[in-house]
Amino acid sequence: MYCKRYCSDPRIVGVRRRTTLAAWIVIGQGVGMSLGPFAGGLFYKVGFEGRGRAVWNGFTAPAWVMAGVWVIFWAVAWRYYEDIPPEQRAFEGAPALPANAEVVSLQDLAYAQQSMPRASLPFRLAPRQWGVVLCMCWFAMTCFFILGAWESNMPVFGASTPRFHWSPFAAGNFLALGGATTFPFLALNLFFARRTQDRLILALGVTLGLSALITFIGLLSAGGEALNYGAVFMCWWAVALGFNLASTVTMSTLSKQLPPRWNGRTSLAIQYSNYTGRVAGAVWGGSGVAVGMRGYIGLQIGLVGVGVALSMGLWRNLKTKMG
Repeated sequence: MYCKRYCSDPRIVGVRRRTTLAAWIVIGQGVGMSLGPFAGGLFYKVGFEGRGRAVWNGFTAPAWVMAGVWVIFWAVAWRYYEDIPPEQRAFEGAPALPANAEVVSLQDLAYAQQSMPRASLPFRLAPRQWGVVLCMCWFAMTCFFILGAWESNMPVFGASTPRFHWSPFAAGNFLALGGATTFPFLALNLFFARRTQDRLILALGVTLGLSALITFIGLLSAGGEALNYGAVFMCWWAVALGFNLASTVTMSTLSKQLPPRWNGRTSLAIQYSNYTGRVAGAVWGGSGVAVGMRGYIGLQIGLVGVGVALSMGLWRNLKTKMG
């Protein structure tokens, strides 16, 4: 939440930089999506028997390692992180400029001033702005619901499918390989984010991810030789790439549409949507084999369909400055 809030704060980030910074955050997501499953599968090989295995075993080893990583992270953040100076924290009058003011152009400053309400009047969202908020929150929830569902479902699906019969290590490698192969395209998004409207990035990501979902449900229906490693891998790759791309613009679009003083509220709304999707998706993915794989994928297609309907109805209102 605070990463998104920091990278969309109008006091330090211009309008034409927010989607680019969001693309960097998504690259971080891609690295985690690759490294996490691979490390989890690798640590599973630690085993569960022997001296000290009650504390350090195949299940607890990732948690111990991540605890150490977070200790290092907080030490680095305490040493190098620079918060917004106290004199810049109030949105009164014109937005305050940071010390490196050259990164915020005059055009960006004028745009922020136009979208800022007068101090004497409370800001109220227009119906079209509520529509944009709903649309972005829906896509934030949907993207992480689907990504979380696939990450939790693939190990179960692979283990229960005789053709695959995956171990936790093999499932981790499958997820990691899919995430790693999306990385060059997520890096390429850094270039296009500066020159492409947010709504077009959203449309591209959703189209790619939806195509993969429809293809996968076709593979499930066909079964037999059609349901092979390569076909399932390409579906996972397209899902990972498409919905990671789509998640790039949810926060940046709202930060460009709403007044600067709403940055904290919009970051909360987007992050709660992300959390809702991530938790519900993990539960749904784990139960995918039990409820039926076609029904499991069908719900995801339905969620994307609702988002597509919202975005088509609000297409003109989703237009924002590029970058």
